[in-house]
Amino acid sequence: MGGRSANAKQHRRTMIREITNRLGLGFTTCLGLCLLAAPALRGGVANLRAYPEYLRVDPFGQIVPEDRAAIGTQAAGAHQGQGRRSISLLGARGGYVSFHLVAELSGDEGYSLELRLAPENSGIQTDVYREWFHSIQNAKGYYPDALIPIQLPYSSRLPEPDNRISGQKAQAFWIDLWIPPSATPGLYHGRAVLNAGRNRATLPIELKVLPADVPERDVVTVDHNSYGSSWLGDQYPGLAEELPDFYSSDAFFHLIQAYHRIFYEHRGVFHQLGYGHAGKVGPEFAPALAGAGRNRHIANWDLYDRHYGPLFDGSAFAGTRRGARPIPFVYLPINPEWPASFVNWGEPGYEAEFVNVVSEMERHFREKQWTQTRFEMFFNHKKRYMGFPWDGDEVRFPKDNQYFVEYARLLKKALPPDTPVKFVFRADVSWDMEQQFRELQGMVKMWISSGGILSWYQGAARMLQERGDLVWYYSGPPGVNEASATISKFPFQAWLWGVDGFVHWLAVDPGQDPWFRLVDGTTTVVYPGDRFGREEPIPSIRLKIQRNCLQDLALLDSLRNRHPLEALKSEAAKRYNNSRLENWWNPRPPFADQPAFEWTNTGIGEATSRTSKMLESIRPDAWADVHAYVMQLISEAP
Repeated sequence: MGGRSANAKQHRRTMIREITNRLGLGFTTCLGLCLLAAPALRGGVANLRAYPEYLRVDPFGQIVPEDRAAIGTQAAGAHQGQGRRSISLLGARGGYVSFHLVAELSGDEGYSLELRLAPENSGIQTDVYREWFHSIQNAKGYYPDALIPIQLPYSSRLPEPDNRISGQKAQAFWIDLWIPPSATPGLYHGRAVLNAGRNRATLPIELKVLPADVPERDVVTVDHNSYGSSWLGDQYPGLAEELPDFYSSDAFFHLIQAYHRIFYEHRGVFHQLGYGHAGKVGPEFAPALAGAGRNRHIANWDLYDRHYGPLFDGSAFAGTRRGARPIPFVYLPINPEWPASFVNWGEPGYEAEFVNVVSEMERHFREKQWTQTRFEMFFNHKKRYMGFPWDGDEVRFPKDNQYFVEYARLLKKALPPDTPVKFVFRADVSWDMEQQFRELQGMVKMWISSGGILSWYQGAARMLQERGDLVWYYSGPPGVNEASATISKFPFQAWLWGVDGFVHWLAVDPGQDPWFRLVDGTTTVVYPGDRFGREEPIPSIRLKIQRNCLQDLALLDSLRNRHPLEALKSEAAKRYNNSRLENWWNPRPPFADQPAFEWTNTGIGEATSRTSKMLESIRPDAWADVHAYVMQLISEAP
């Protein structure tokens, strides 16, 4: 054997000399390169590395460009561009800790992945997702975002057959570790194991569970908005084609409720508006009506109750880790065309139809004991859509407020003064919000405000809350090809401002081909599971990061009994982007004293430039610094 080995070495040296002569390289240099490559040539490579949640890895084992700014920072630590060969995690009970696990292989070969952590009686559970690599239309390269639930041990090969990326060398997995409230504080150990042929890689995992508990209730409501339900048939074509009566089937209602569940389990809320700009209401969003004028009444509750019953009584969330709880908010089908026809606006018949039907709704909800959900009367139309002659959404002309005053009167007339059912008049406001705050006081009780314009009115949130109103602000989700921490800026800003919530104005529309031609992801934070045989949505990396942010905010705010709230906010802002609290507000511009219909978009842009510039480029590890601050504080707590 020794002779054969010596002959092989001599043969290799002869080959290297021939290559050297042809390429004009020095023999010693080429010999070194070839010997370094020899192990890979002999049997392949299998590496297993861990990355913090804010460092996303592409299918070739590189940190995506927008997250590279975090490499080498204090939060990331040294050598994070190459990942860690072990990982230590810190978390509170009743919450999640997360990281990326990346399997690297040398070529086209099969592999299997296993992961075990803590004994079963600890209650700690592991959720593993394969990260899908999207080709982004307006960016060069691949980005992971959609998370496909998998069971362990997981077996596949590279390139992943369904993702179809030529030359793929790495597959990333998102790991969620769920720490139940019952978990015993202390250290837990485990490991991940990668097998590829004769190669094996092991990555040790350590989890320290702290005695602190993540509060069940969030200090910021993060809402995920959508419109109608026809998109469900588009995103789940197999299910829709299989069921001719899809839009009235049990599968359809279970699918809607699955969207509520995924956001609920990620500490969020799902809103689904059931009518269009001209007032047409989908049959599953409203009870069926009959009659006219004084005889207008509800004829059938079937589809409505099948849709909403499990949501209003909480049974749709049975078996979730957060427990069964009714949804906190829902759109009512009320609009200028429902339950009364707008052609009769201002006539006694309109009032009779409105009052009759809304009174029946209140009675039905009360009898069903659906008293924990806020039922929102909300107007989404604009006059430019040619449906109605006034703006219900983002009023710009003060004369349109008269419609709000009249609807507030009608709603009050329809409801018993002592009703336990929570009807609330909601308005989405921007241009004219300051005047609406004054003129509609006591009528509108839920304000969804443009974040840019709200940033001029630093005392508005407190003023509204002191009179019993709710106030949220809105924007769209960040793109997949933005820094990973960008999604944290919305709930964080809401908390710093002291407002009650934030709305992703559209959160369920991934586009026609999110798998191979994703536009950018700015209209979705979930993906349809249809492609993977799942009759439910699957989460995204951005949704997971947002959930973890909300956990930290709930913990941070819970410490206000030991630390001044302003001090907590100031330190968190400093760690997030080296800002001061005043940097998160814009000065009120002089033109705000002029009628809103005289404002211009250019003027609004200039007046909001201070905060927009500050937030246009968020460090990928911005939230990691805040998270470390939260963990430090709860570790010190008695």
